[in-house]
Amino acid sequence: MLARLFAWTLLAALASPPAALAEPLSSELIALARSAGTPDIPGLRIVWLAPWGDHRNAPWRNILVHQTEGPAGSARNGAREQAKTPTRRGVTIWVETDGTVYWAVPETVVTTHGDGANRNDNKYIDNKPTYRQVTRTNSIGIEFAGNYPDVTAPATQAQIDAWRVLARVLQARYDIPAERIYAHNWIDYKDARYCEGCELAKLARDPSF
Repeated sequence: MLARLFAWTLLAALASPPAALAEPLSSELIALARSAGTPDIPGLRIVWLAPWGDHRNAPWRNILVHQTEGPAGSARNGAREQAKTPTRRGVTIWVETDGTVYWAVPETVVTTHGDGANRNDNKYIDNKPTYRQVTRTNSIGIEFAGNYPDVTAPATQAQIDAWRVLARVLQARYDIPAERIYAHNWIDYKDARYCEGCELAKLARDPSF
């Protein structure tokens, strides 16, 4: 019943004008997002390599969006390797080019991602509240795979559709406002060839997304 209520709420929200989407997250979404185990979340195809526990034990105050150079299928492989060695260089959540979401490690595990929030040039955002503050210890990481061999290639439509739901679920689960969703390039000096995670973070911050 809860999943059905969430599905109706989500469909109504997606069909509403931008002003409606600026309203607070629904109580049905929050209840489902704060459940435990391996719930079925309407609009998402999740492969659970680690189940949810008590959301209150997770340390996340920010969401950090990454993109990785890898072909189709690399998110699945990256998530499986992450599950074997949770603290390796990588993230908690991996998103495949077909939109499949892999929850790789327990949500209380701090993975090695981000470069310490070393950007302080205000190039993309005001870095005063992020410099040395938005780090792996307080930021849950999501990796969108598939920008190989062209790192400037955007996320696939399937990834964007999944992100539309996933971003709101993470916000509801960990009580994270949209302004604390960051692209990797916004807080770290990164690969100059492209802006890693920037378009996806912009989308998630947009109330009409």
